[in-house]
Amino acid sequence: MKQSELIKRMTDKQVKQQLLLSQLFFLLLSIALSVFLFSNLSDWLLYFNFHINQIVFYGLLPAIILVAFELILVLFIPAHHLDDGGINEKVFKNQSIFSIFIIALVVAISEEFLFRGVIQTTFGYVFASSLFVLVHFRYLKKPVLLTLIILTSFIIGYLFKVTENLLVTIVFHFIVDFLLGIAIKYKK
Repeated sequence: MKQSELIKRMTDKQVKQQLLLSQLFFLLLSIALSVFLFSNLSDWLLYFNFHINQIVFYGLLPAIILVAFELILVLFIPAHHLDDGGINEKVFKNQSIFSIFIIALVVAISEEFLFRGVIQTTFGYVFASSLFVLVHFRYLKKPVLLTLIILTSFIIGYLFKVTENLLVTIVFHFIVDFLLGIAIKYKK
């Protein structure tokens, strides 16, 4: 059975539950890997710096620019090229703004902890960004979506490489997911 057919059979609640379970797995995996890959768990604290200028300049502003770019693309690219099998619509379409906020926050934290906080710090920028793309496998057969996830992944990885600040990448990831979730909710 194709993934899109499976998604259509699932309720919005079931899709949201599966998403949150996958994010819990990422969070637990990042904690477990940290135990083995970091000499000291307090090394995590080195990657959390509340520098508001850095967070705004490297996290917030690039995220808004990327979302604006993606929303402009929607105007020029046929919808079937942007269809991820209905997953994003099932996750965001019938949610409240608060639920979209929570979903985006959970995804941003869990994925950035794993991909930037553990994998990139241990194995490097290219490996972490490439693995992030592979985890989003539903985009692999959609050239436009694949290009966007590659761009997004390498931007996030680069932002972490430049700042070494997980708050920057979490803010970036959160803003992108939150604003695109809102756009999906209100899409006509």
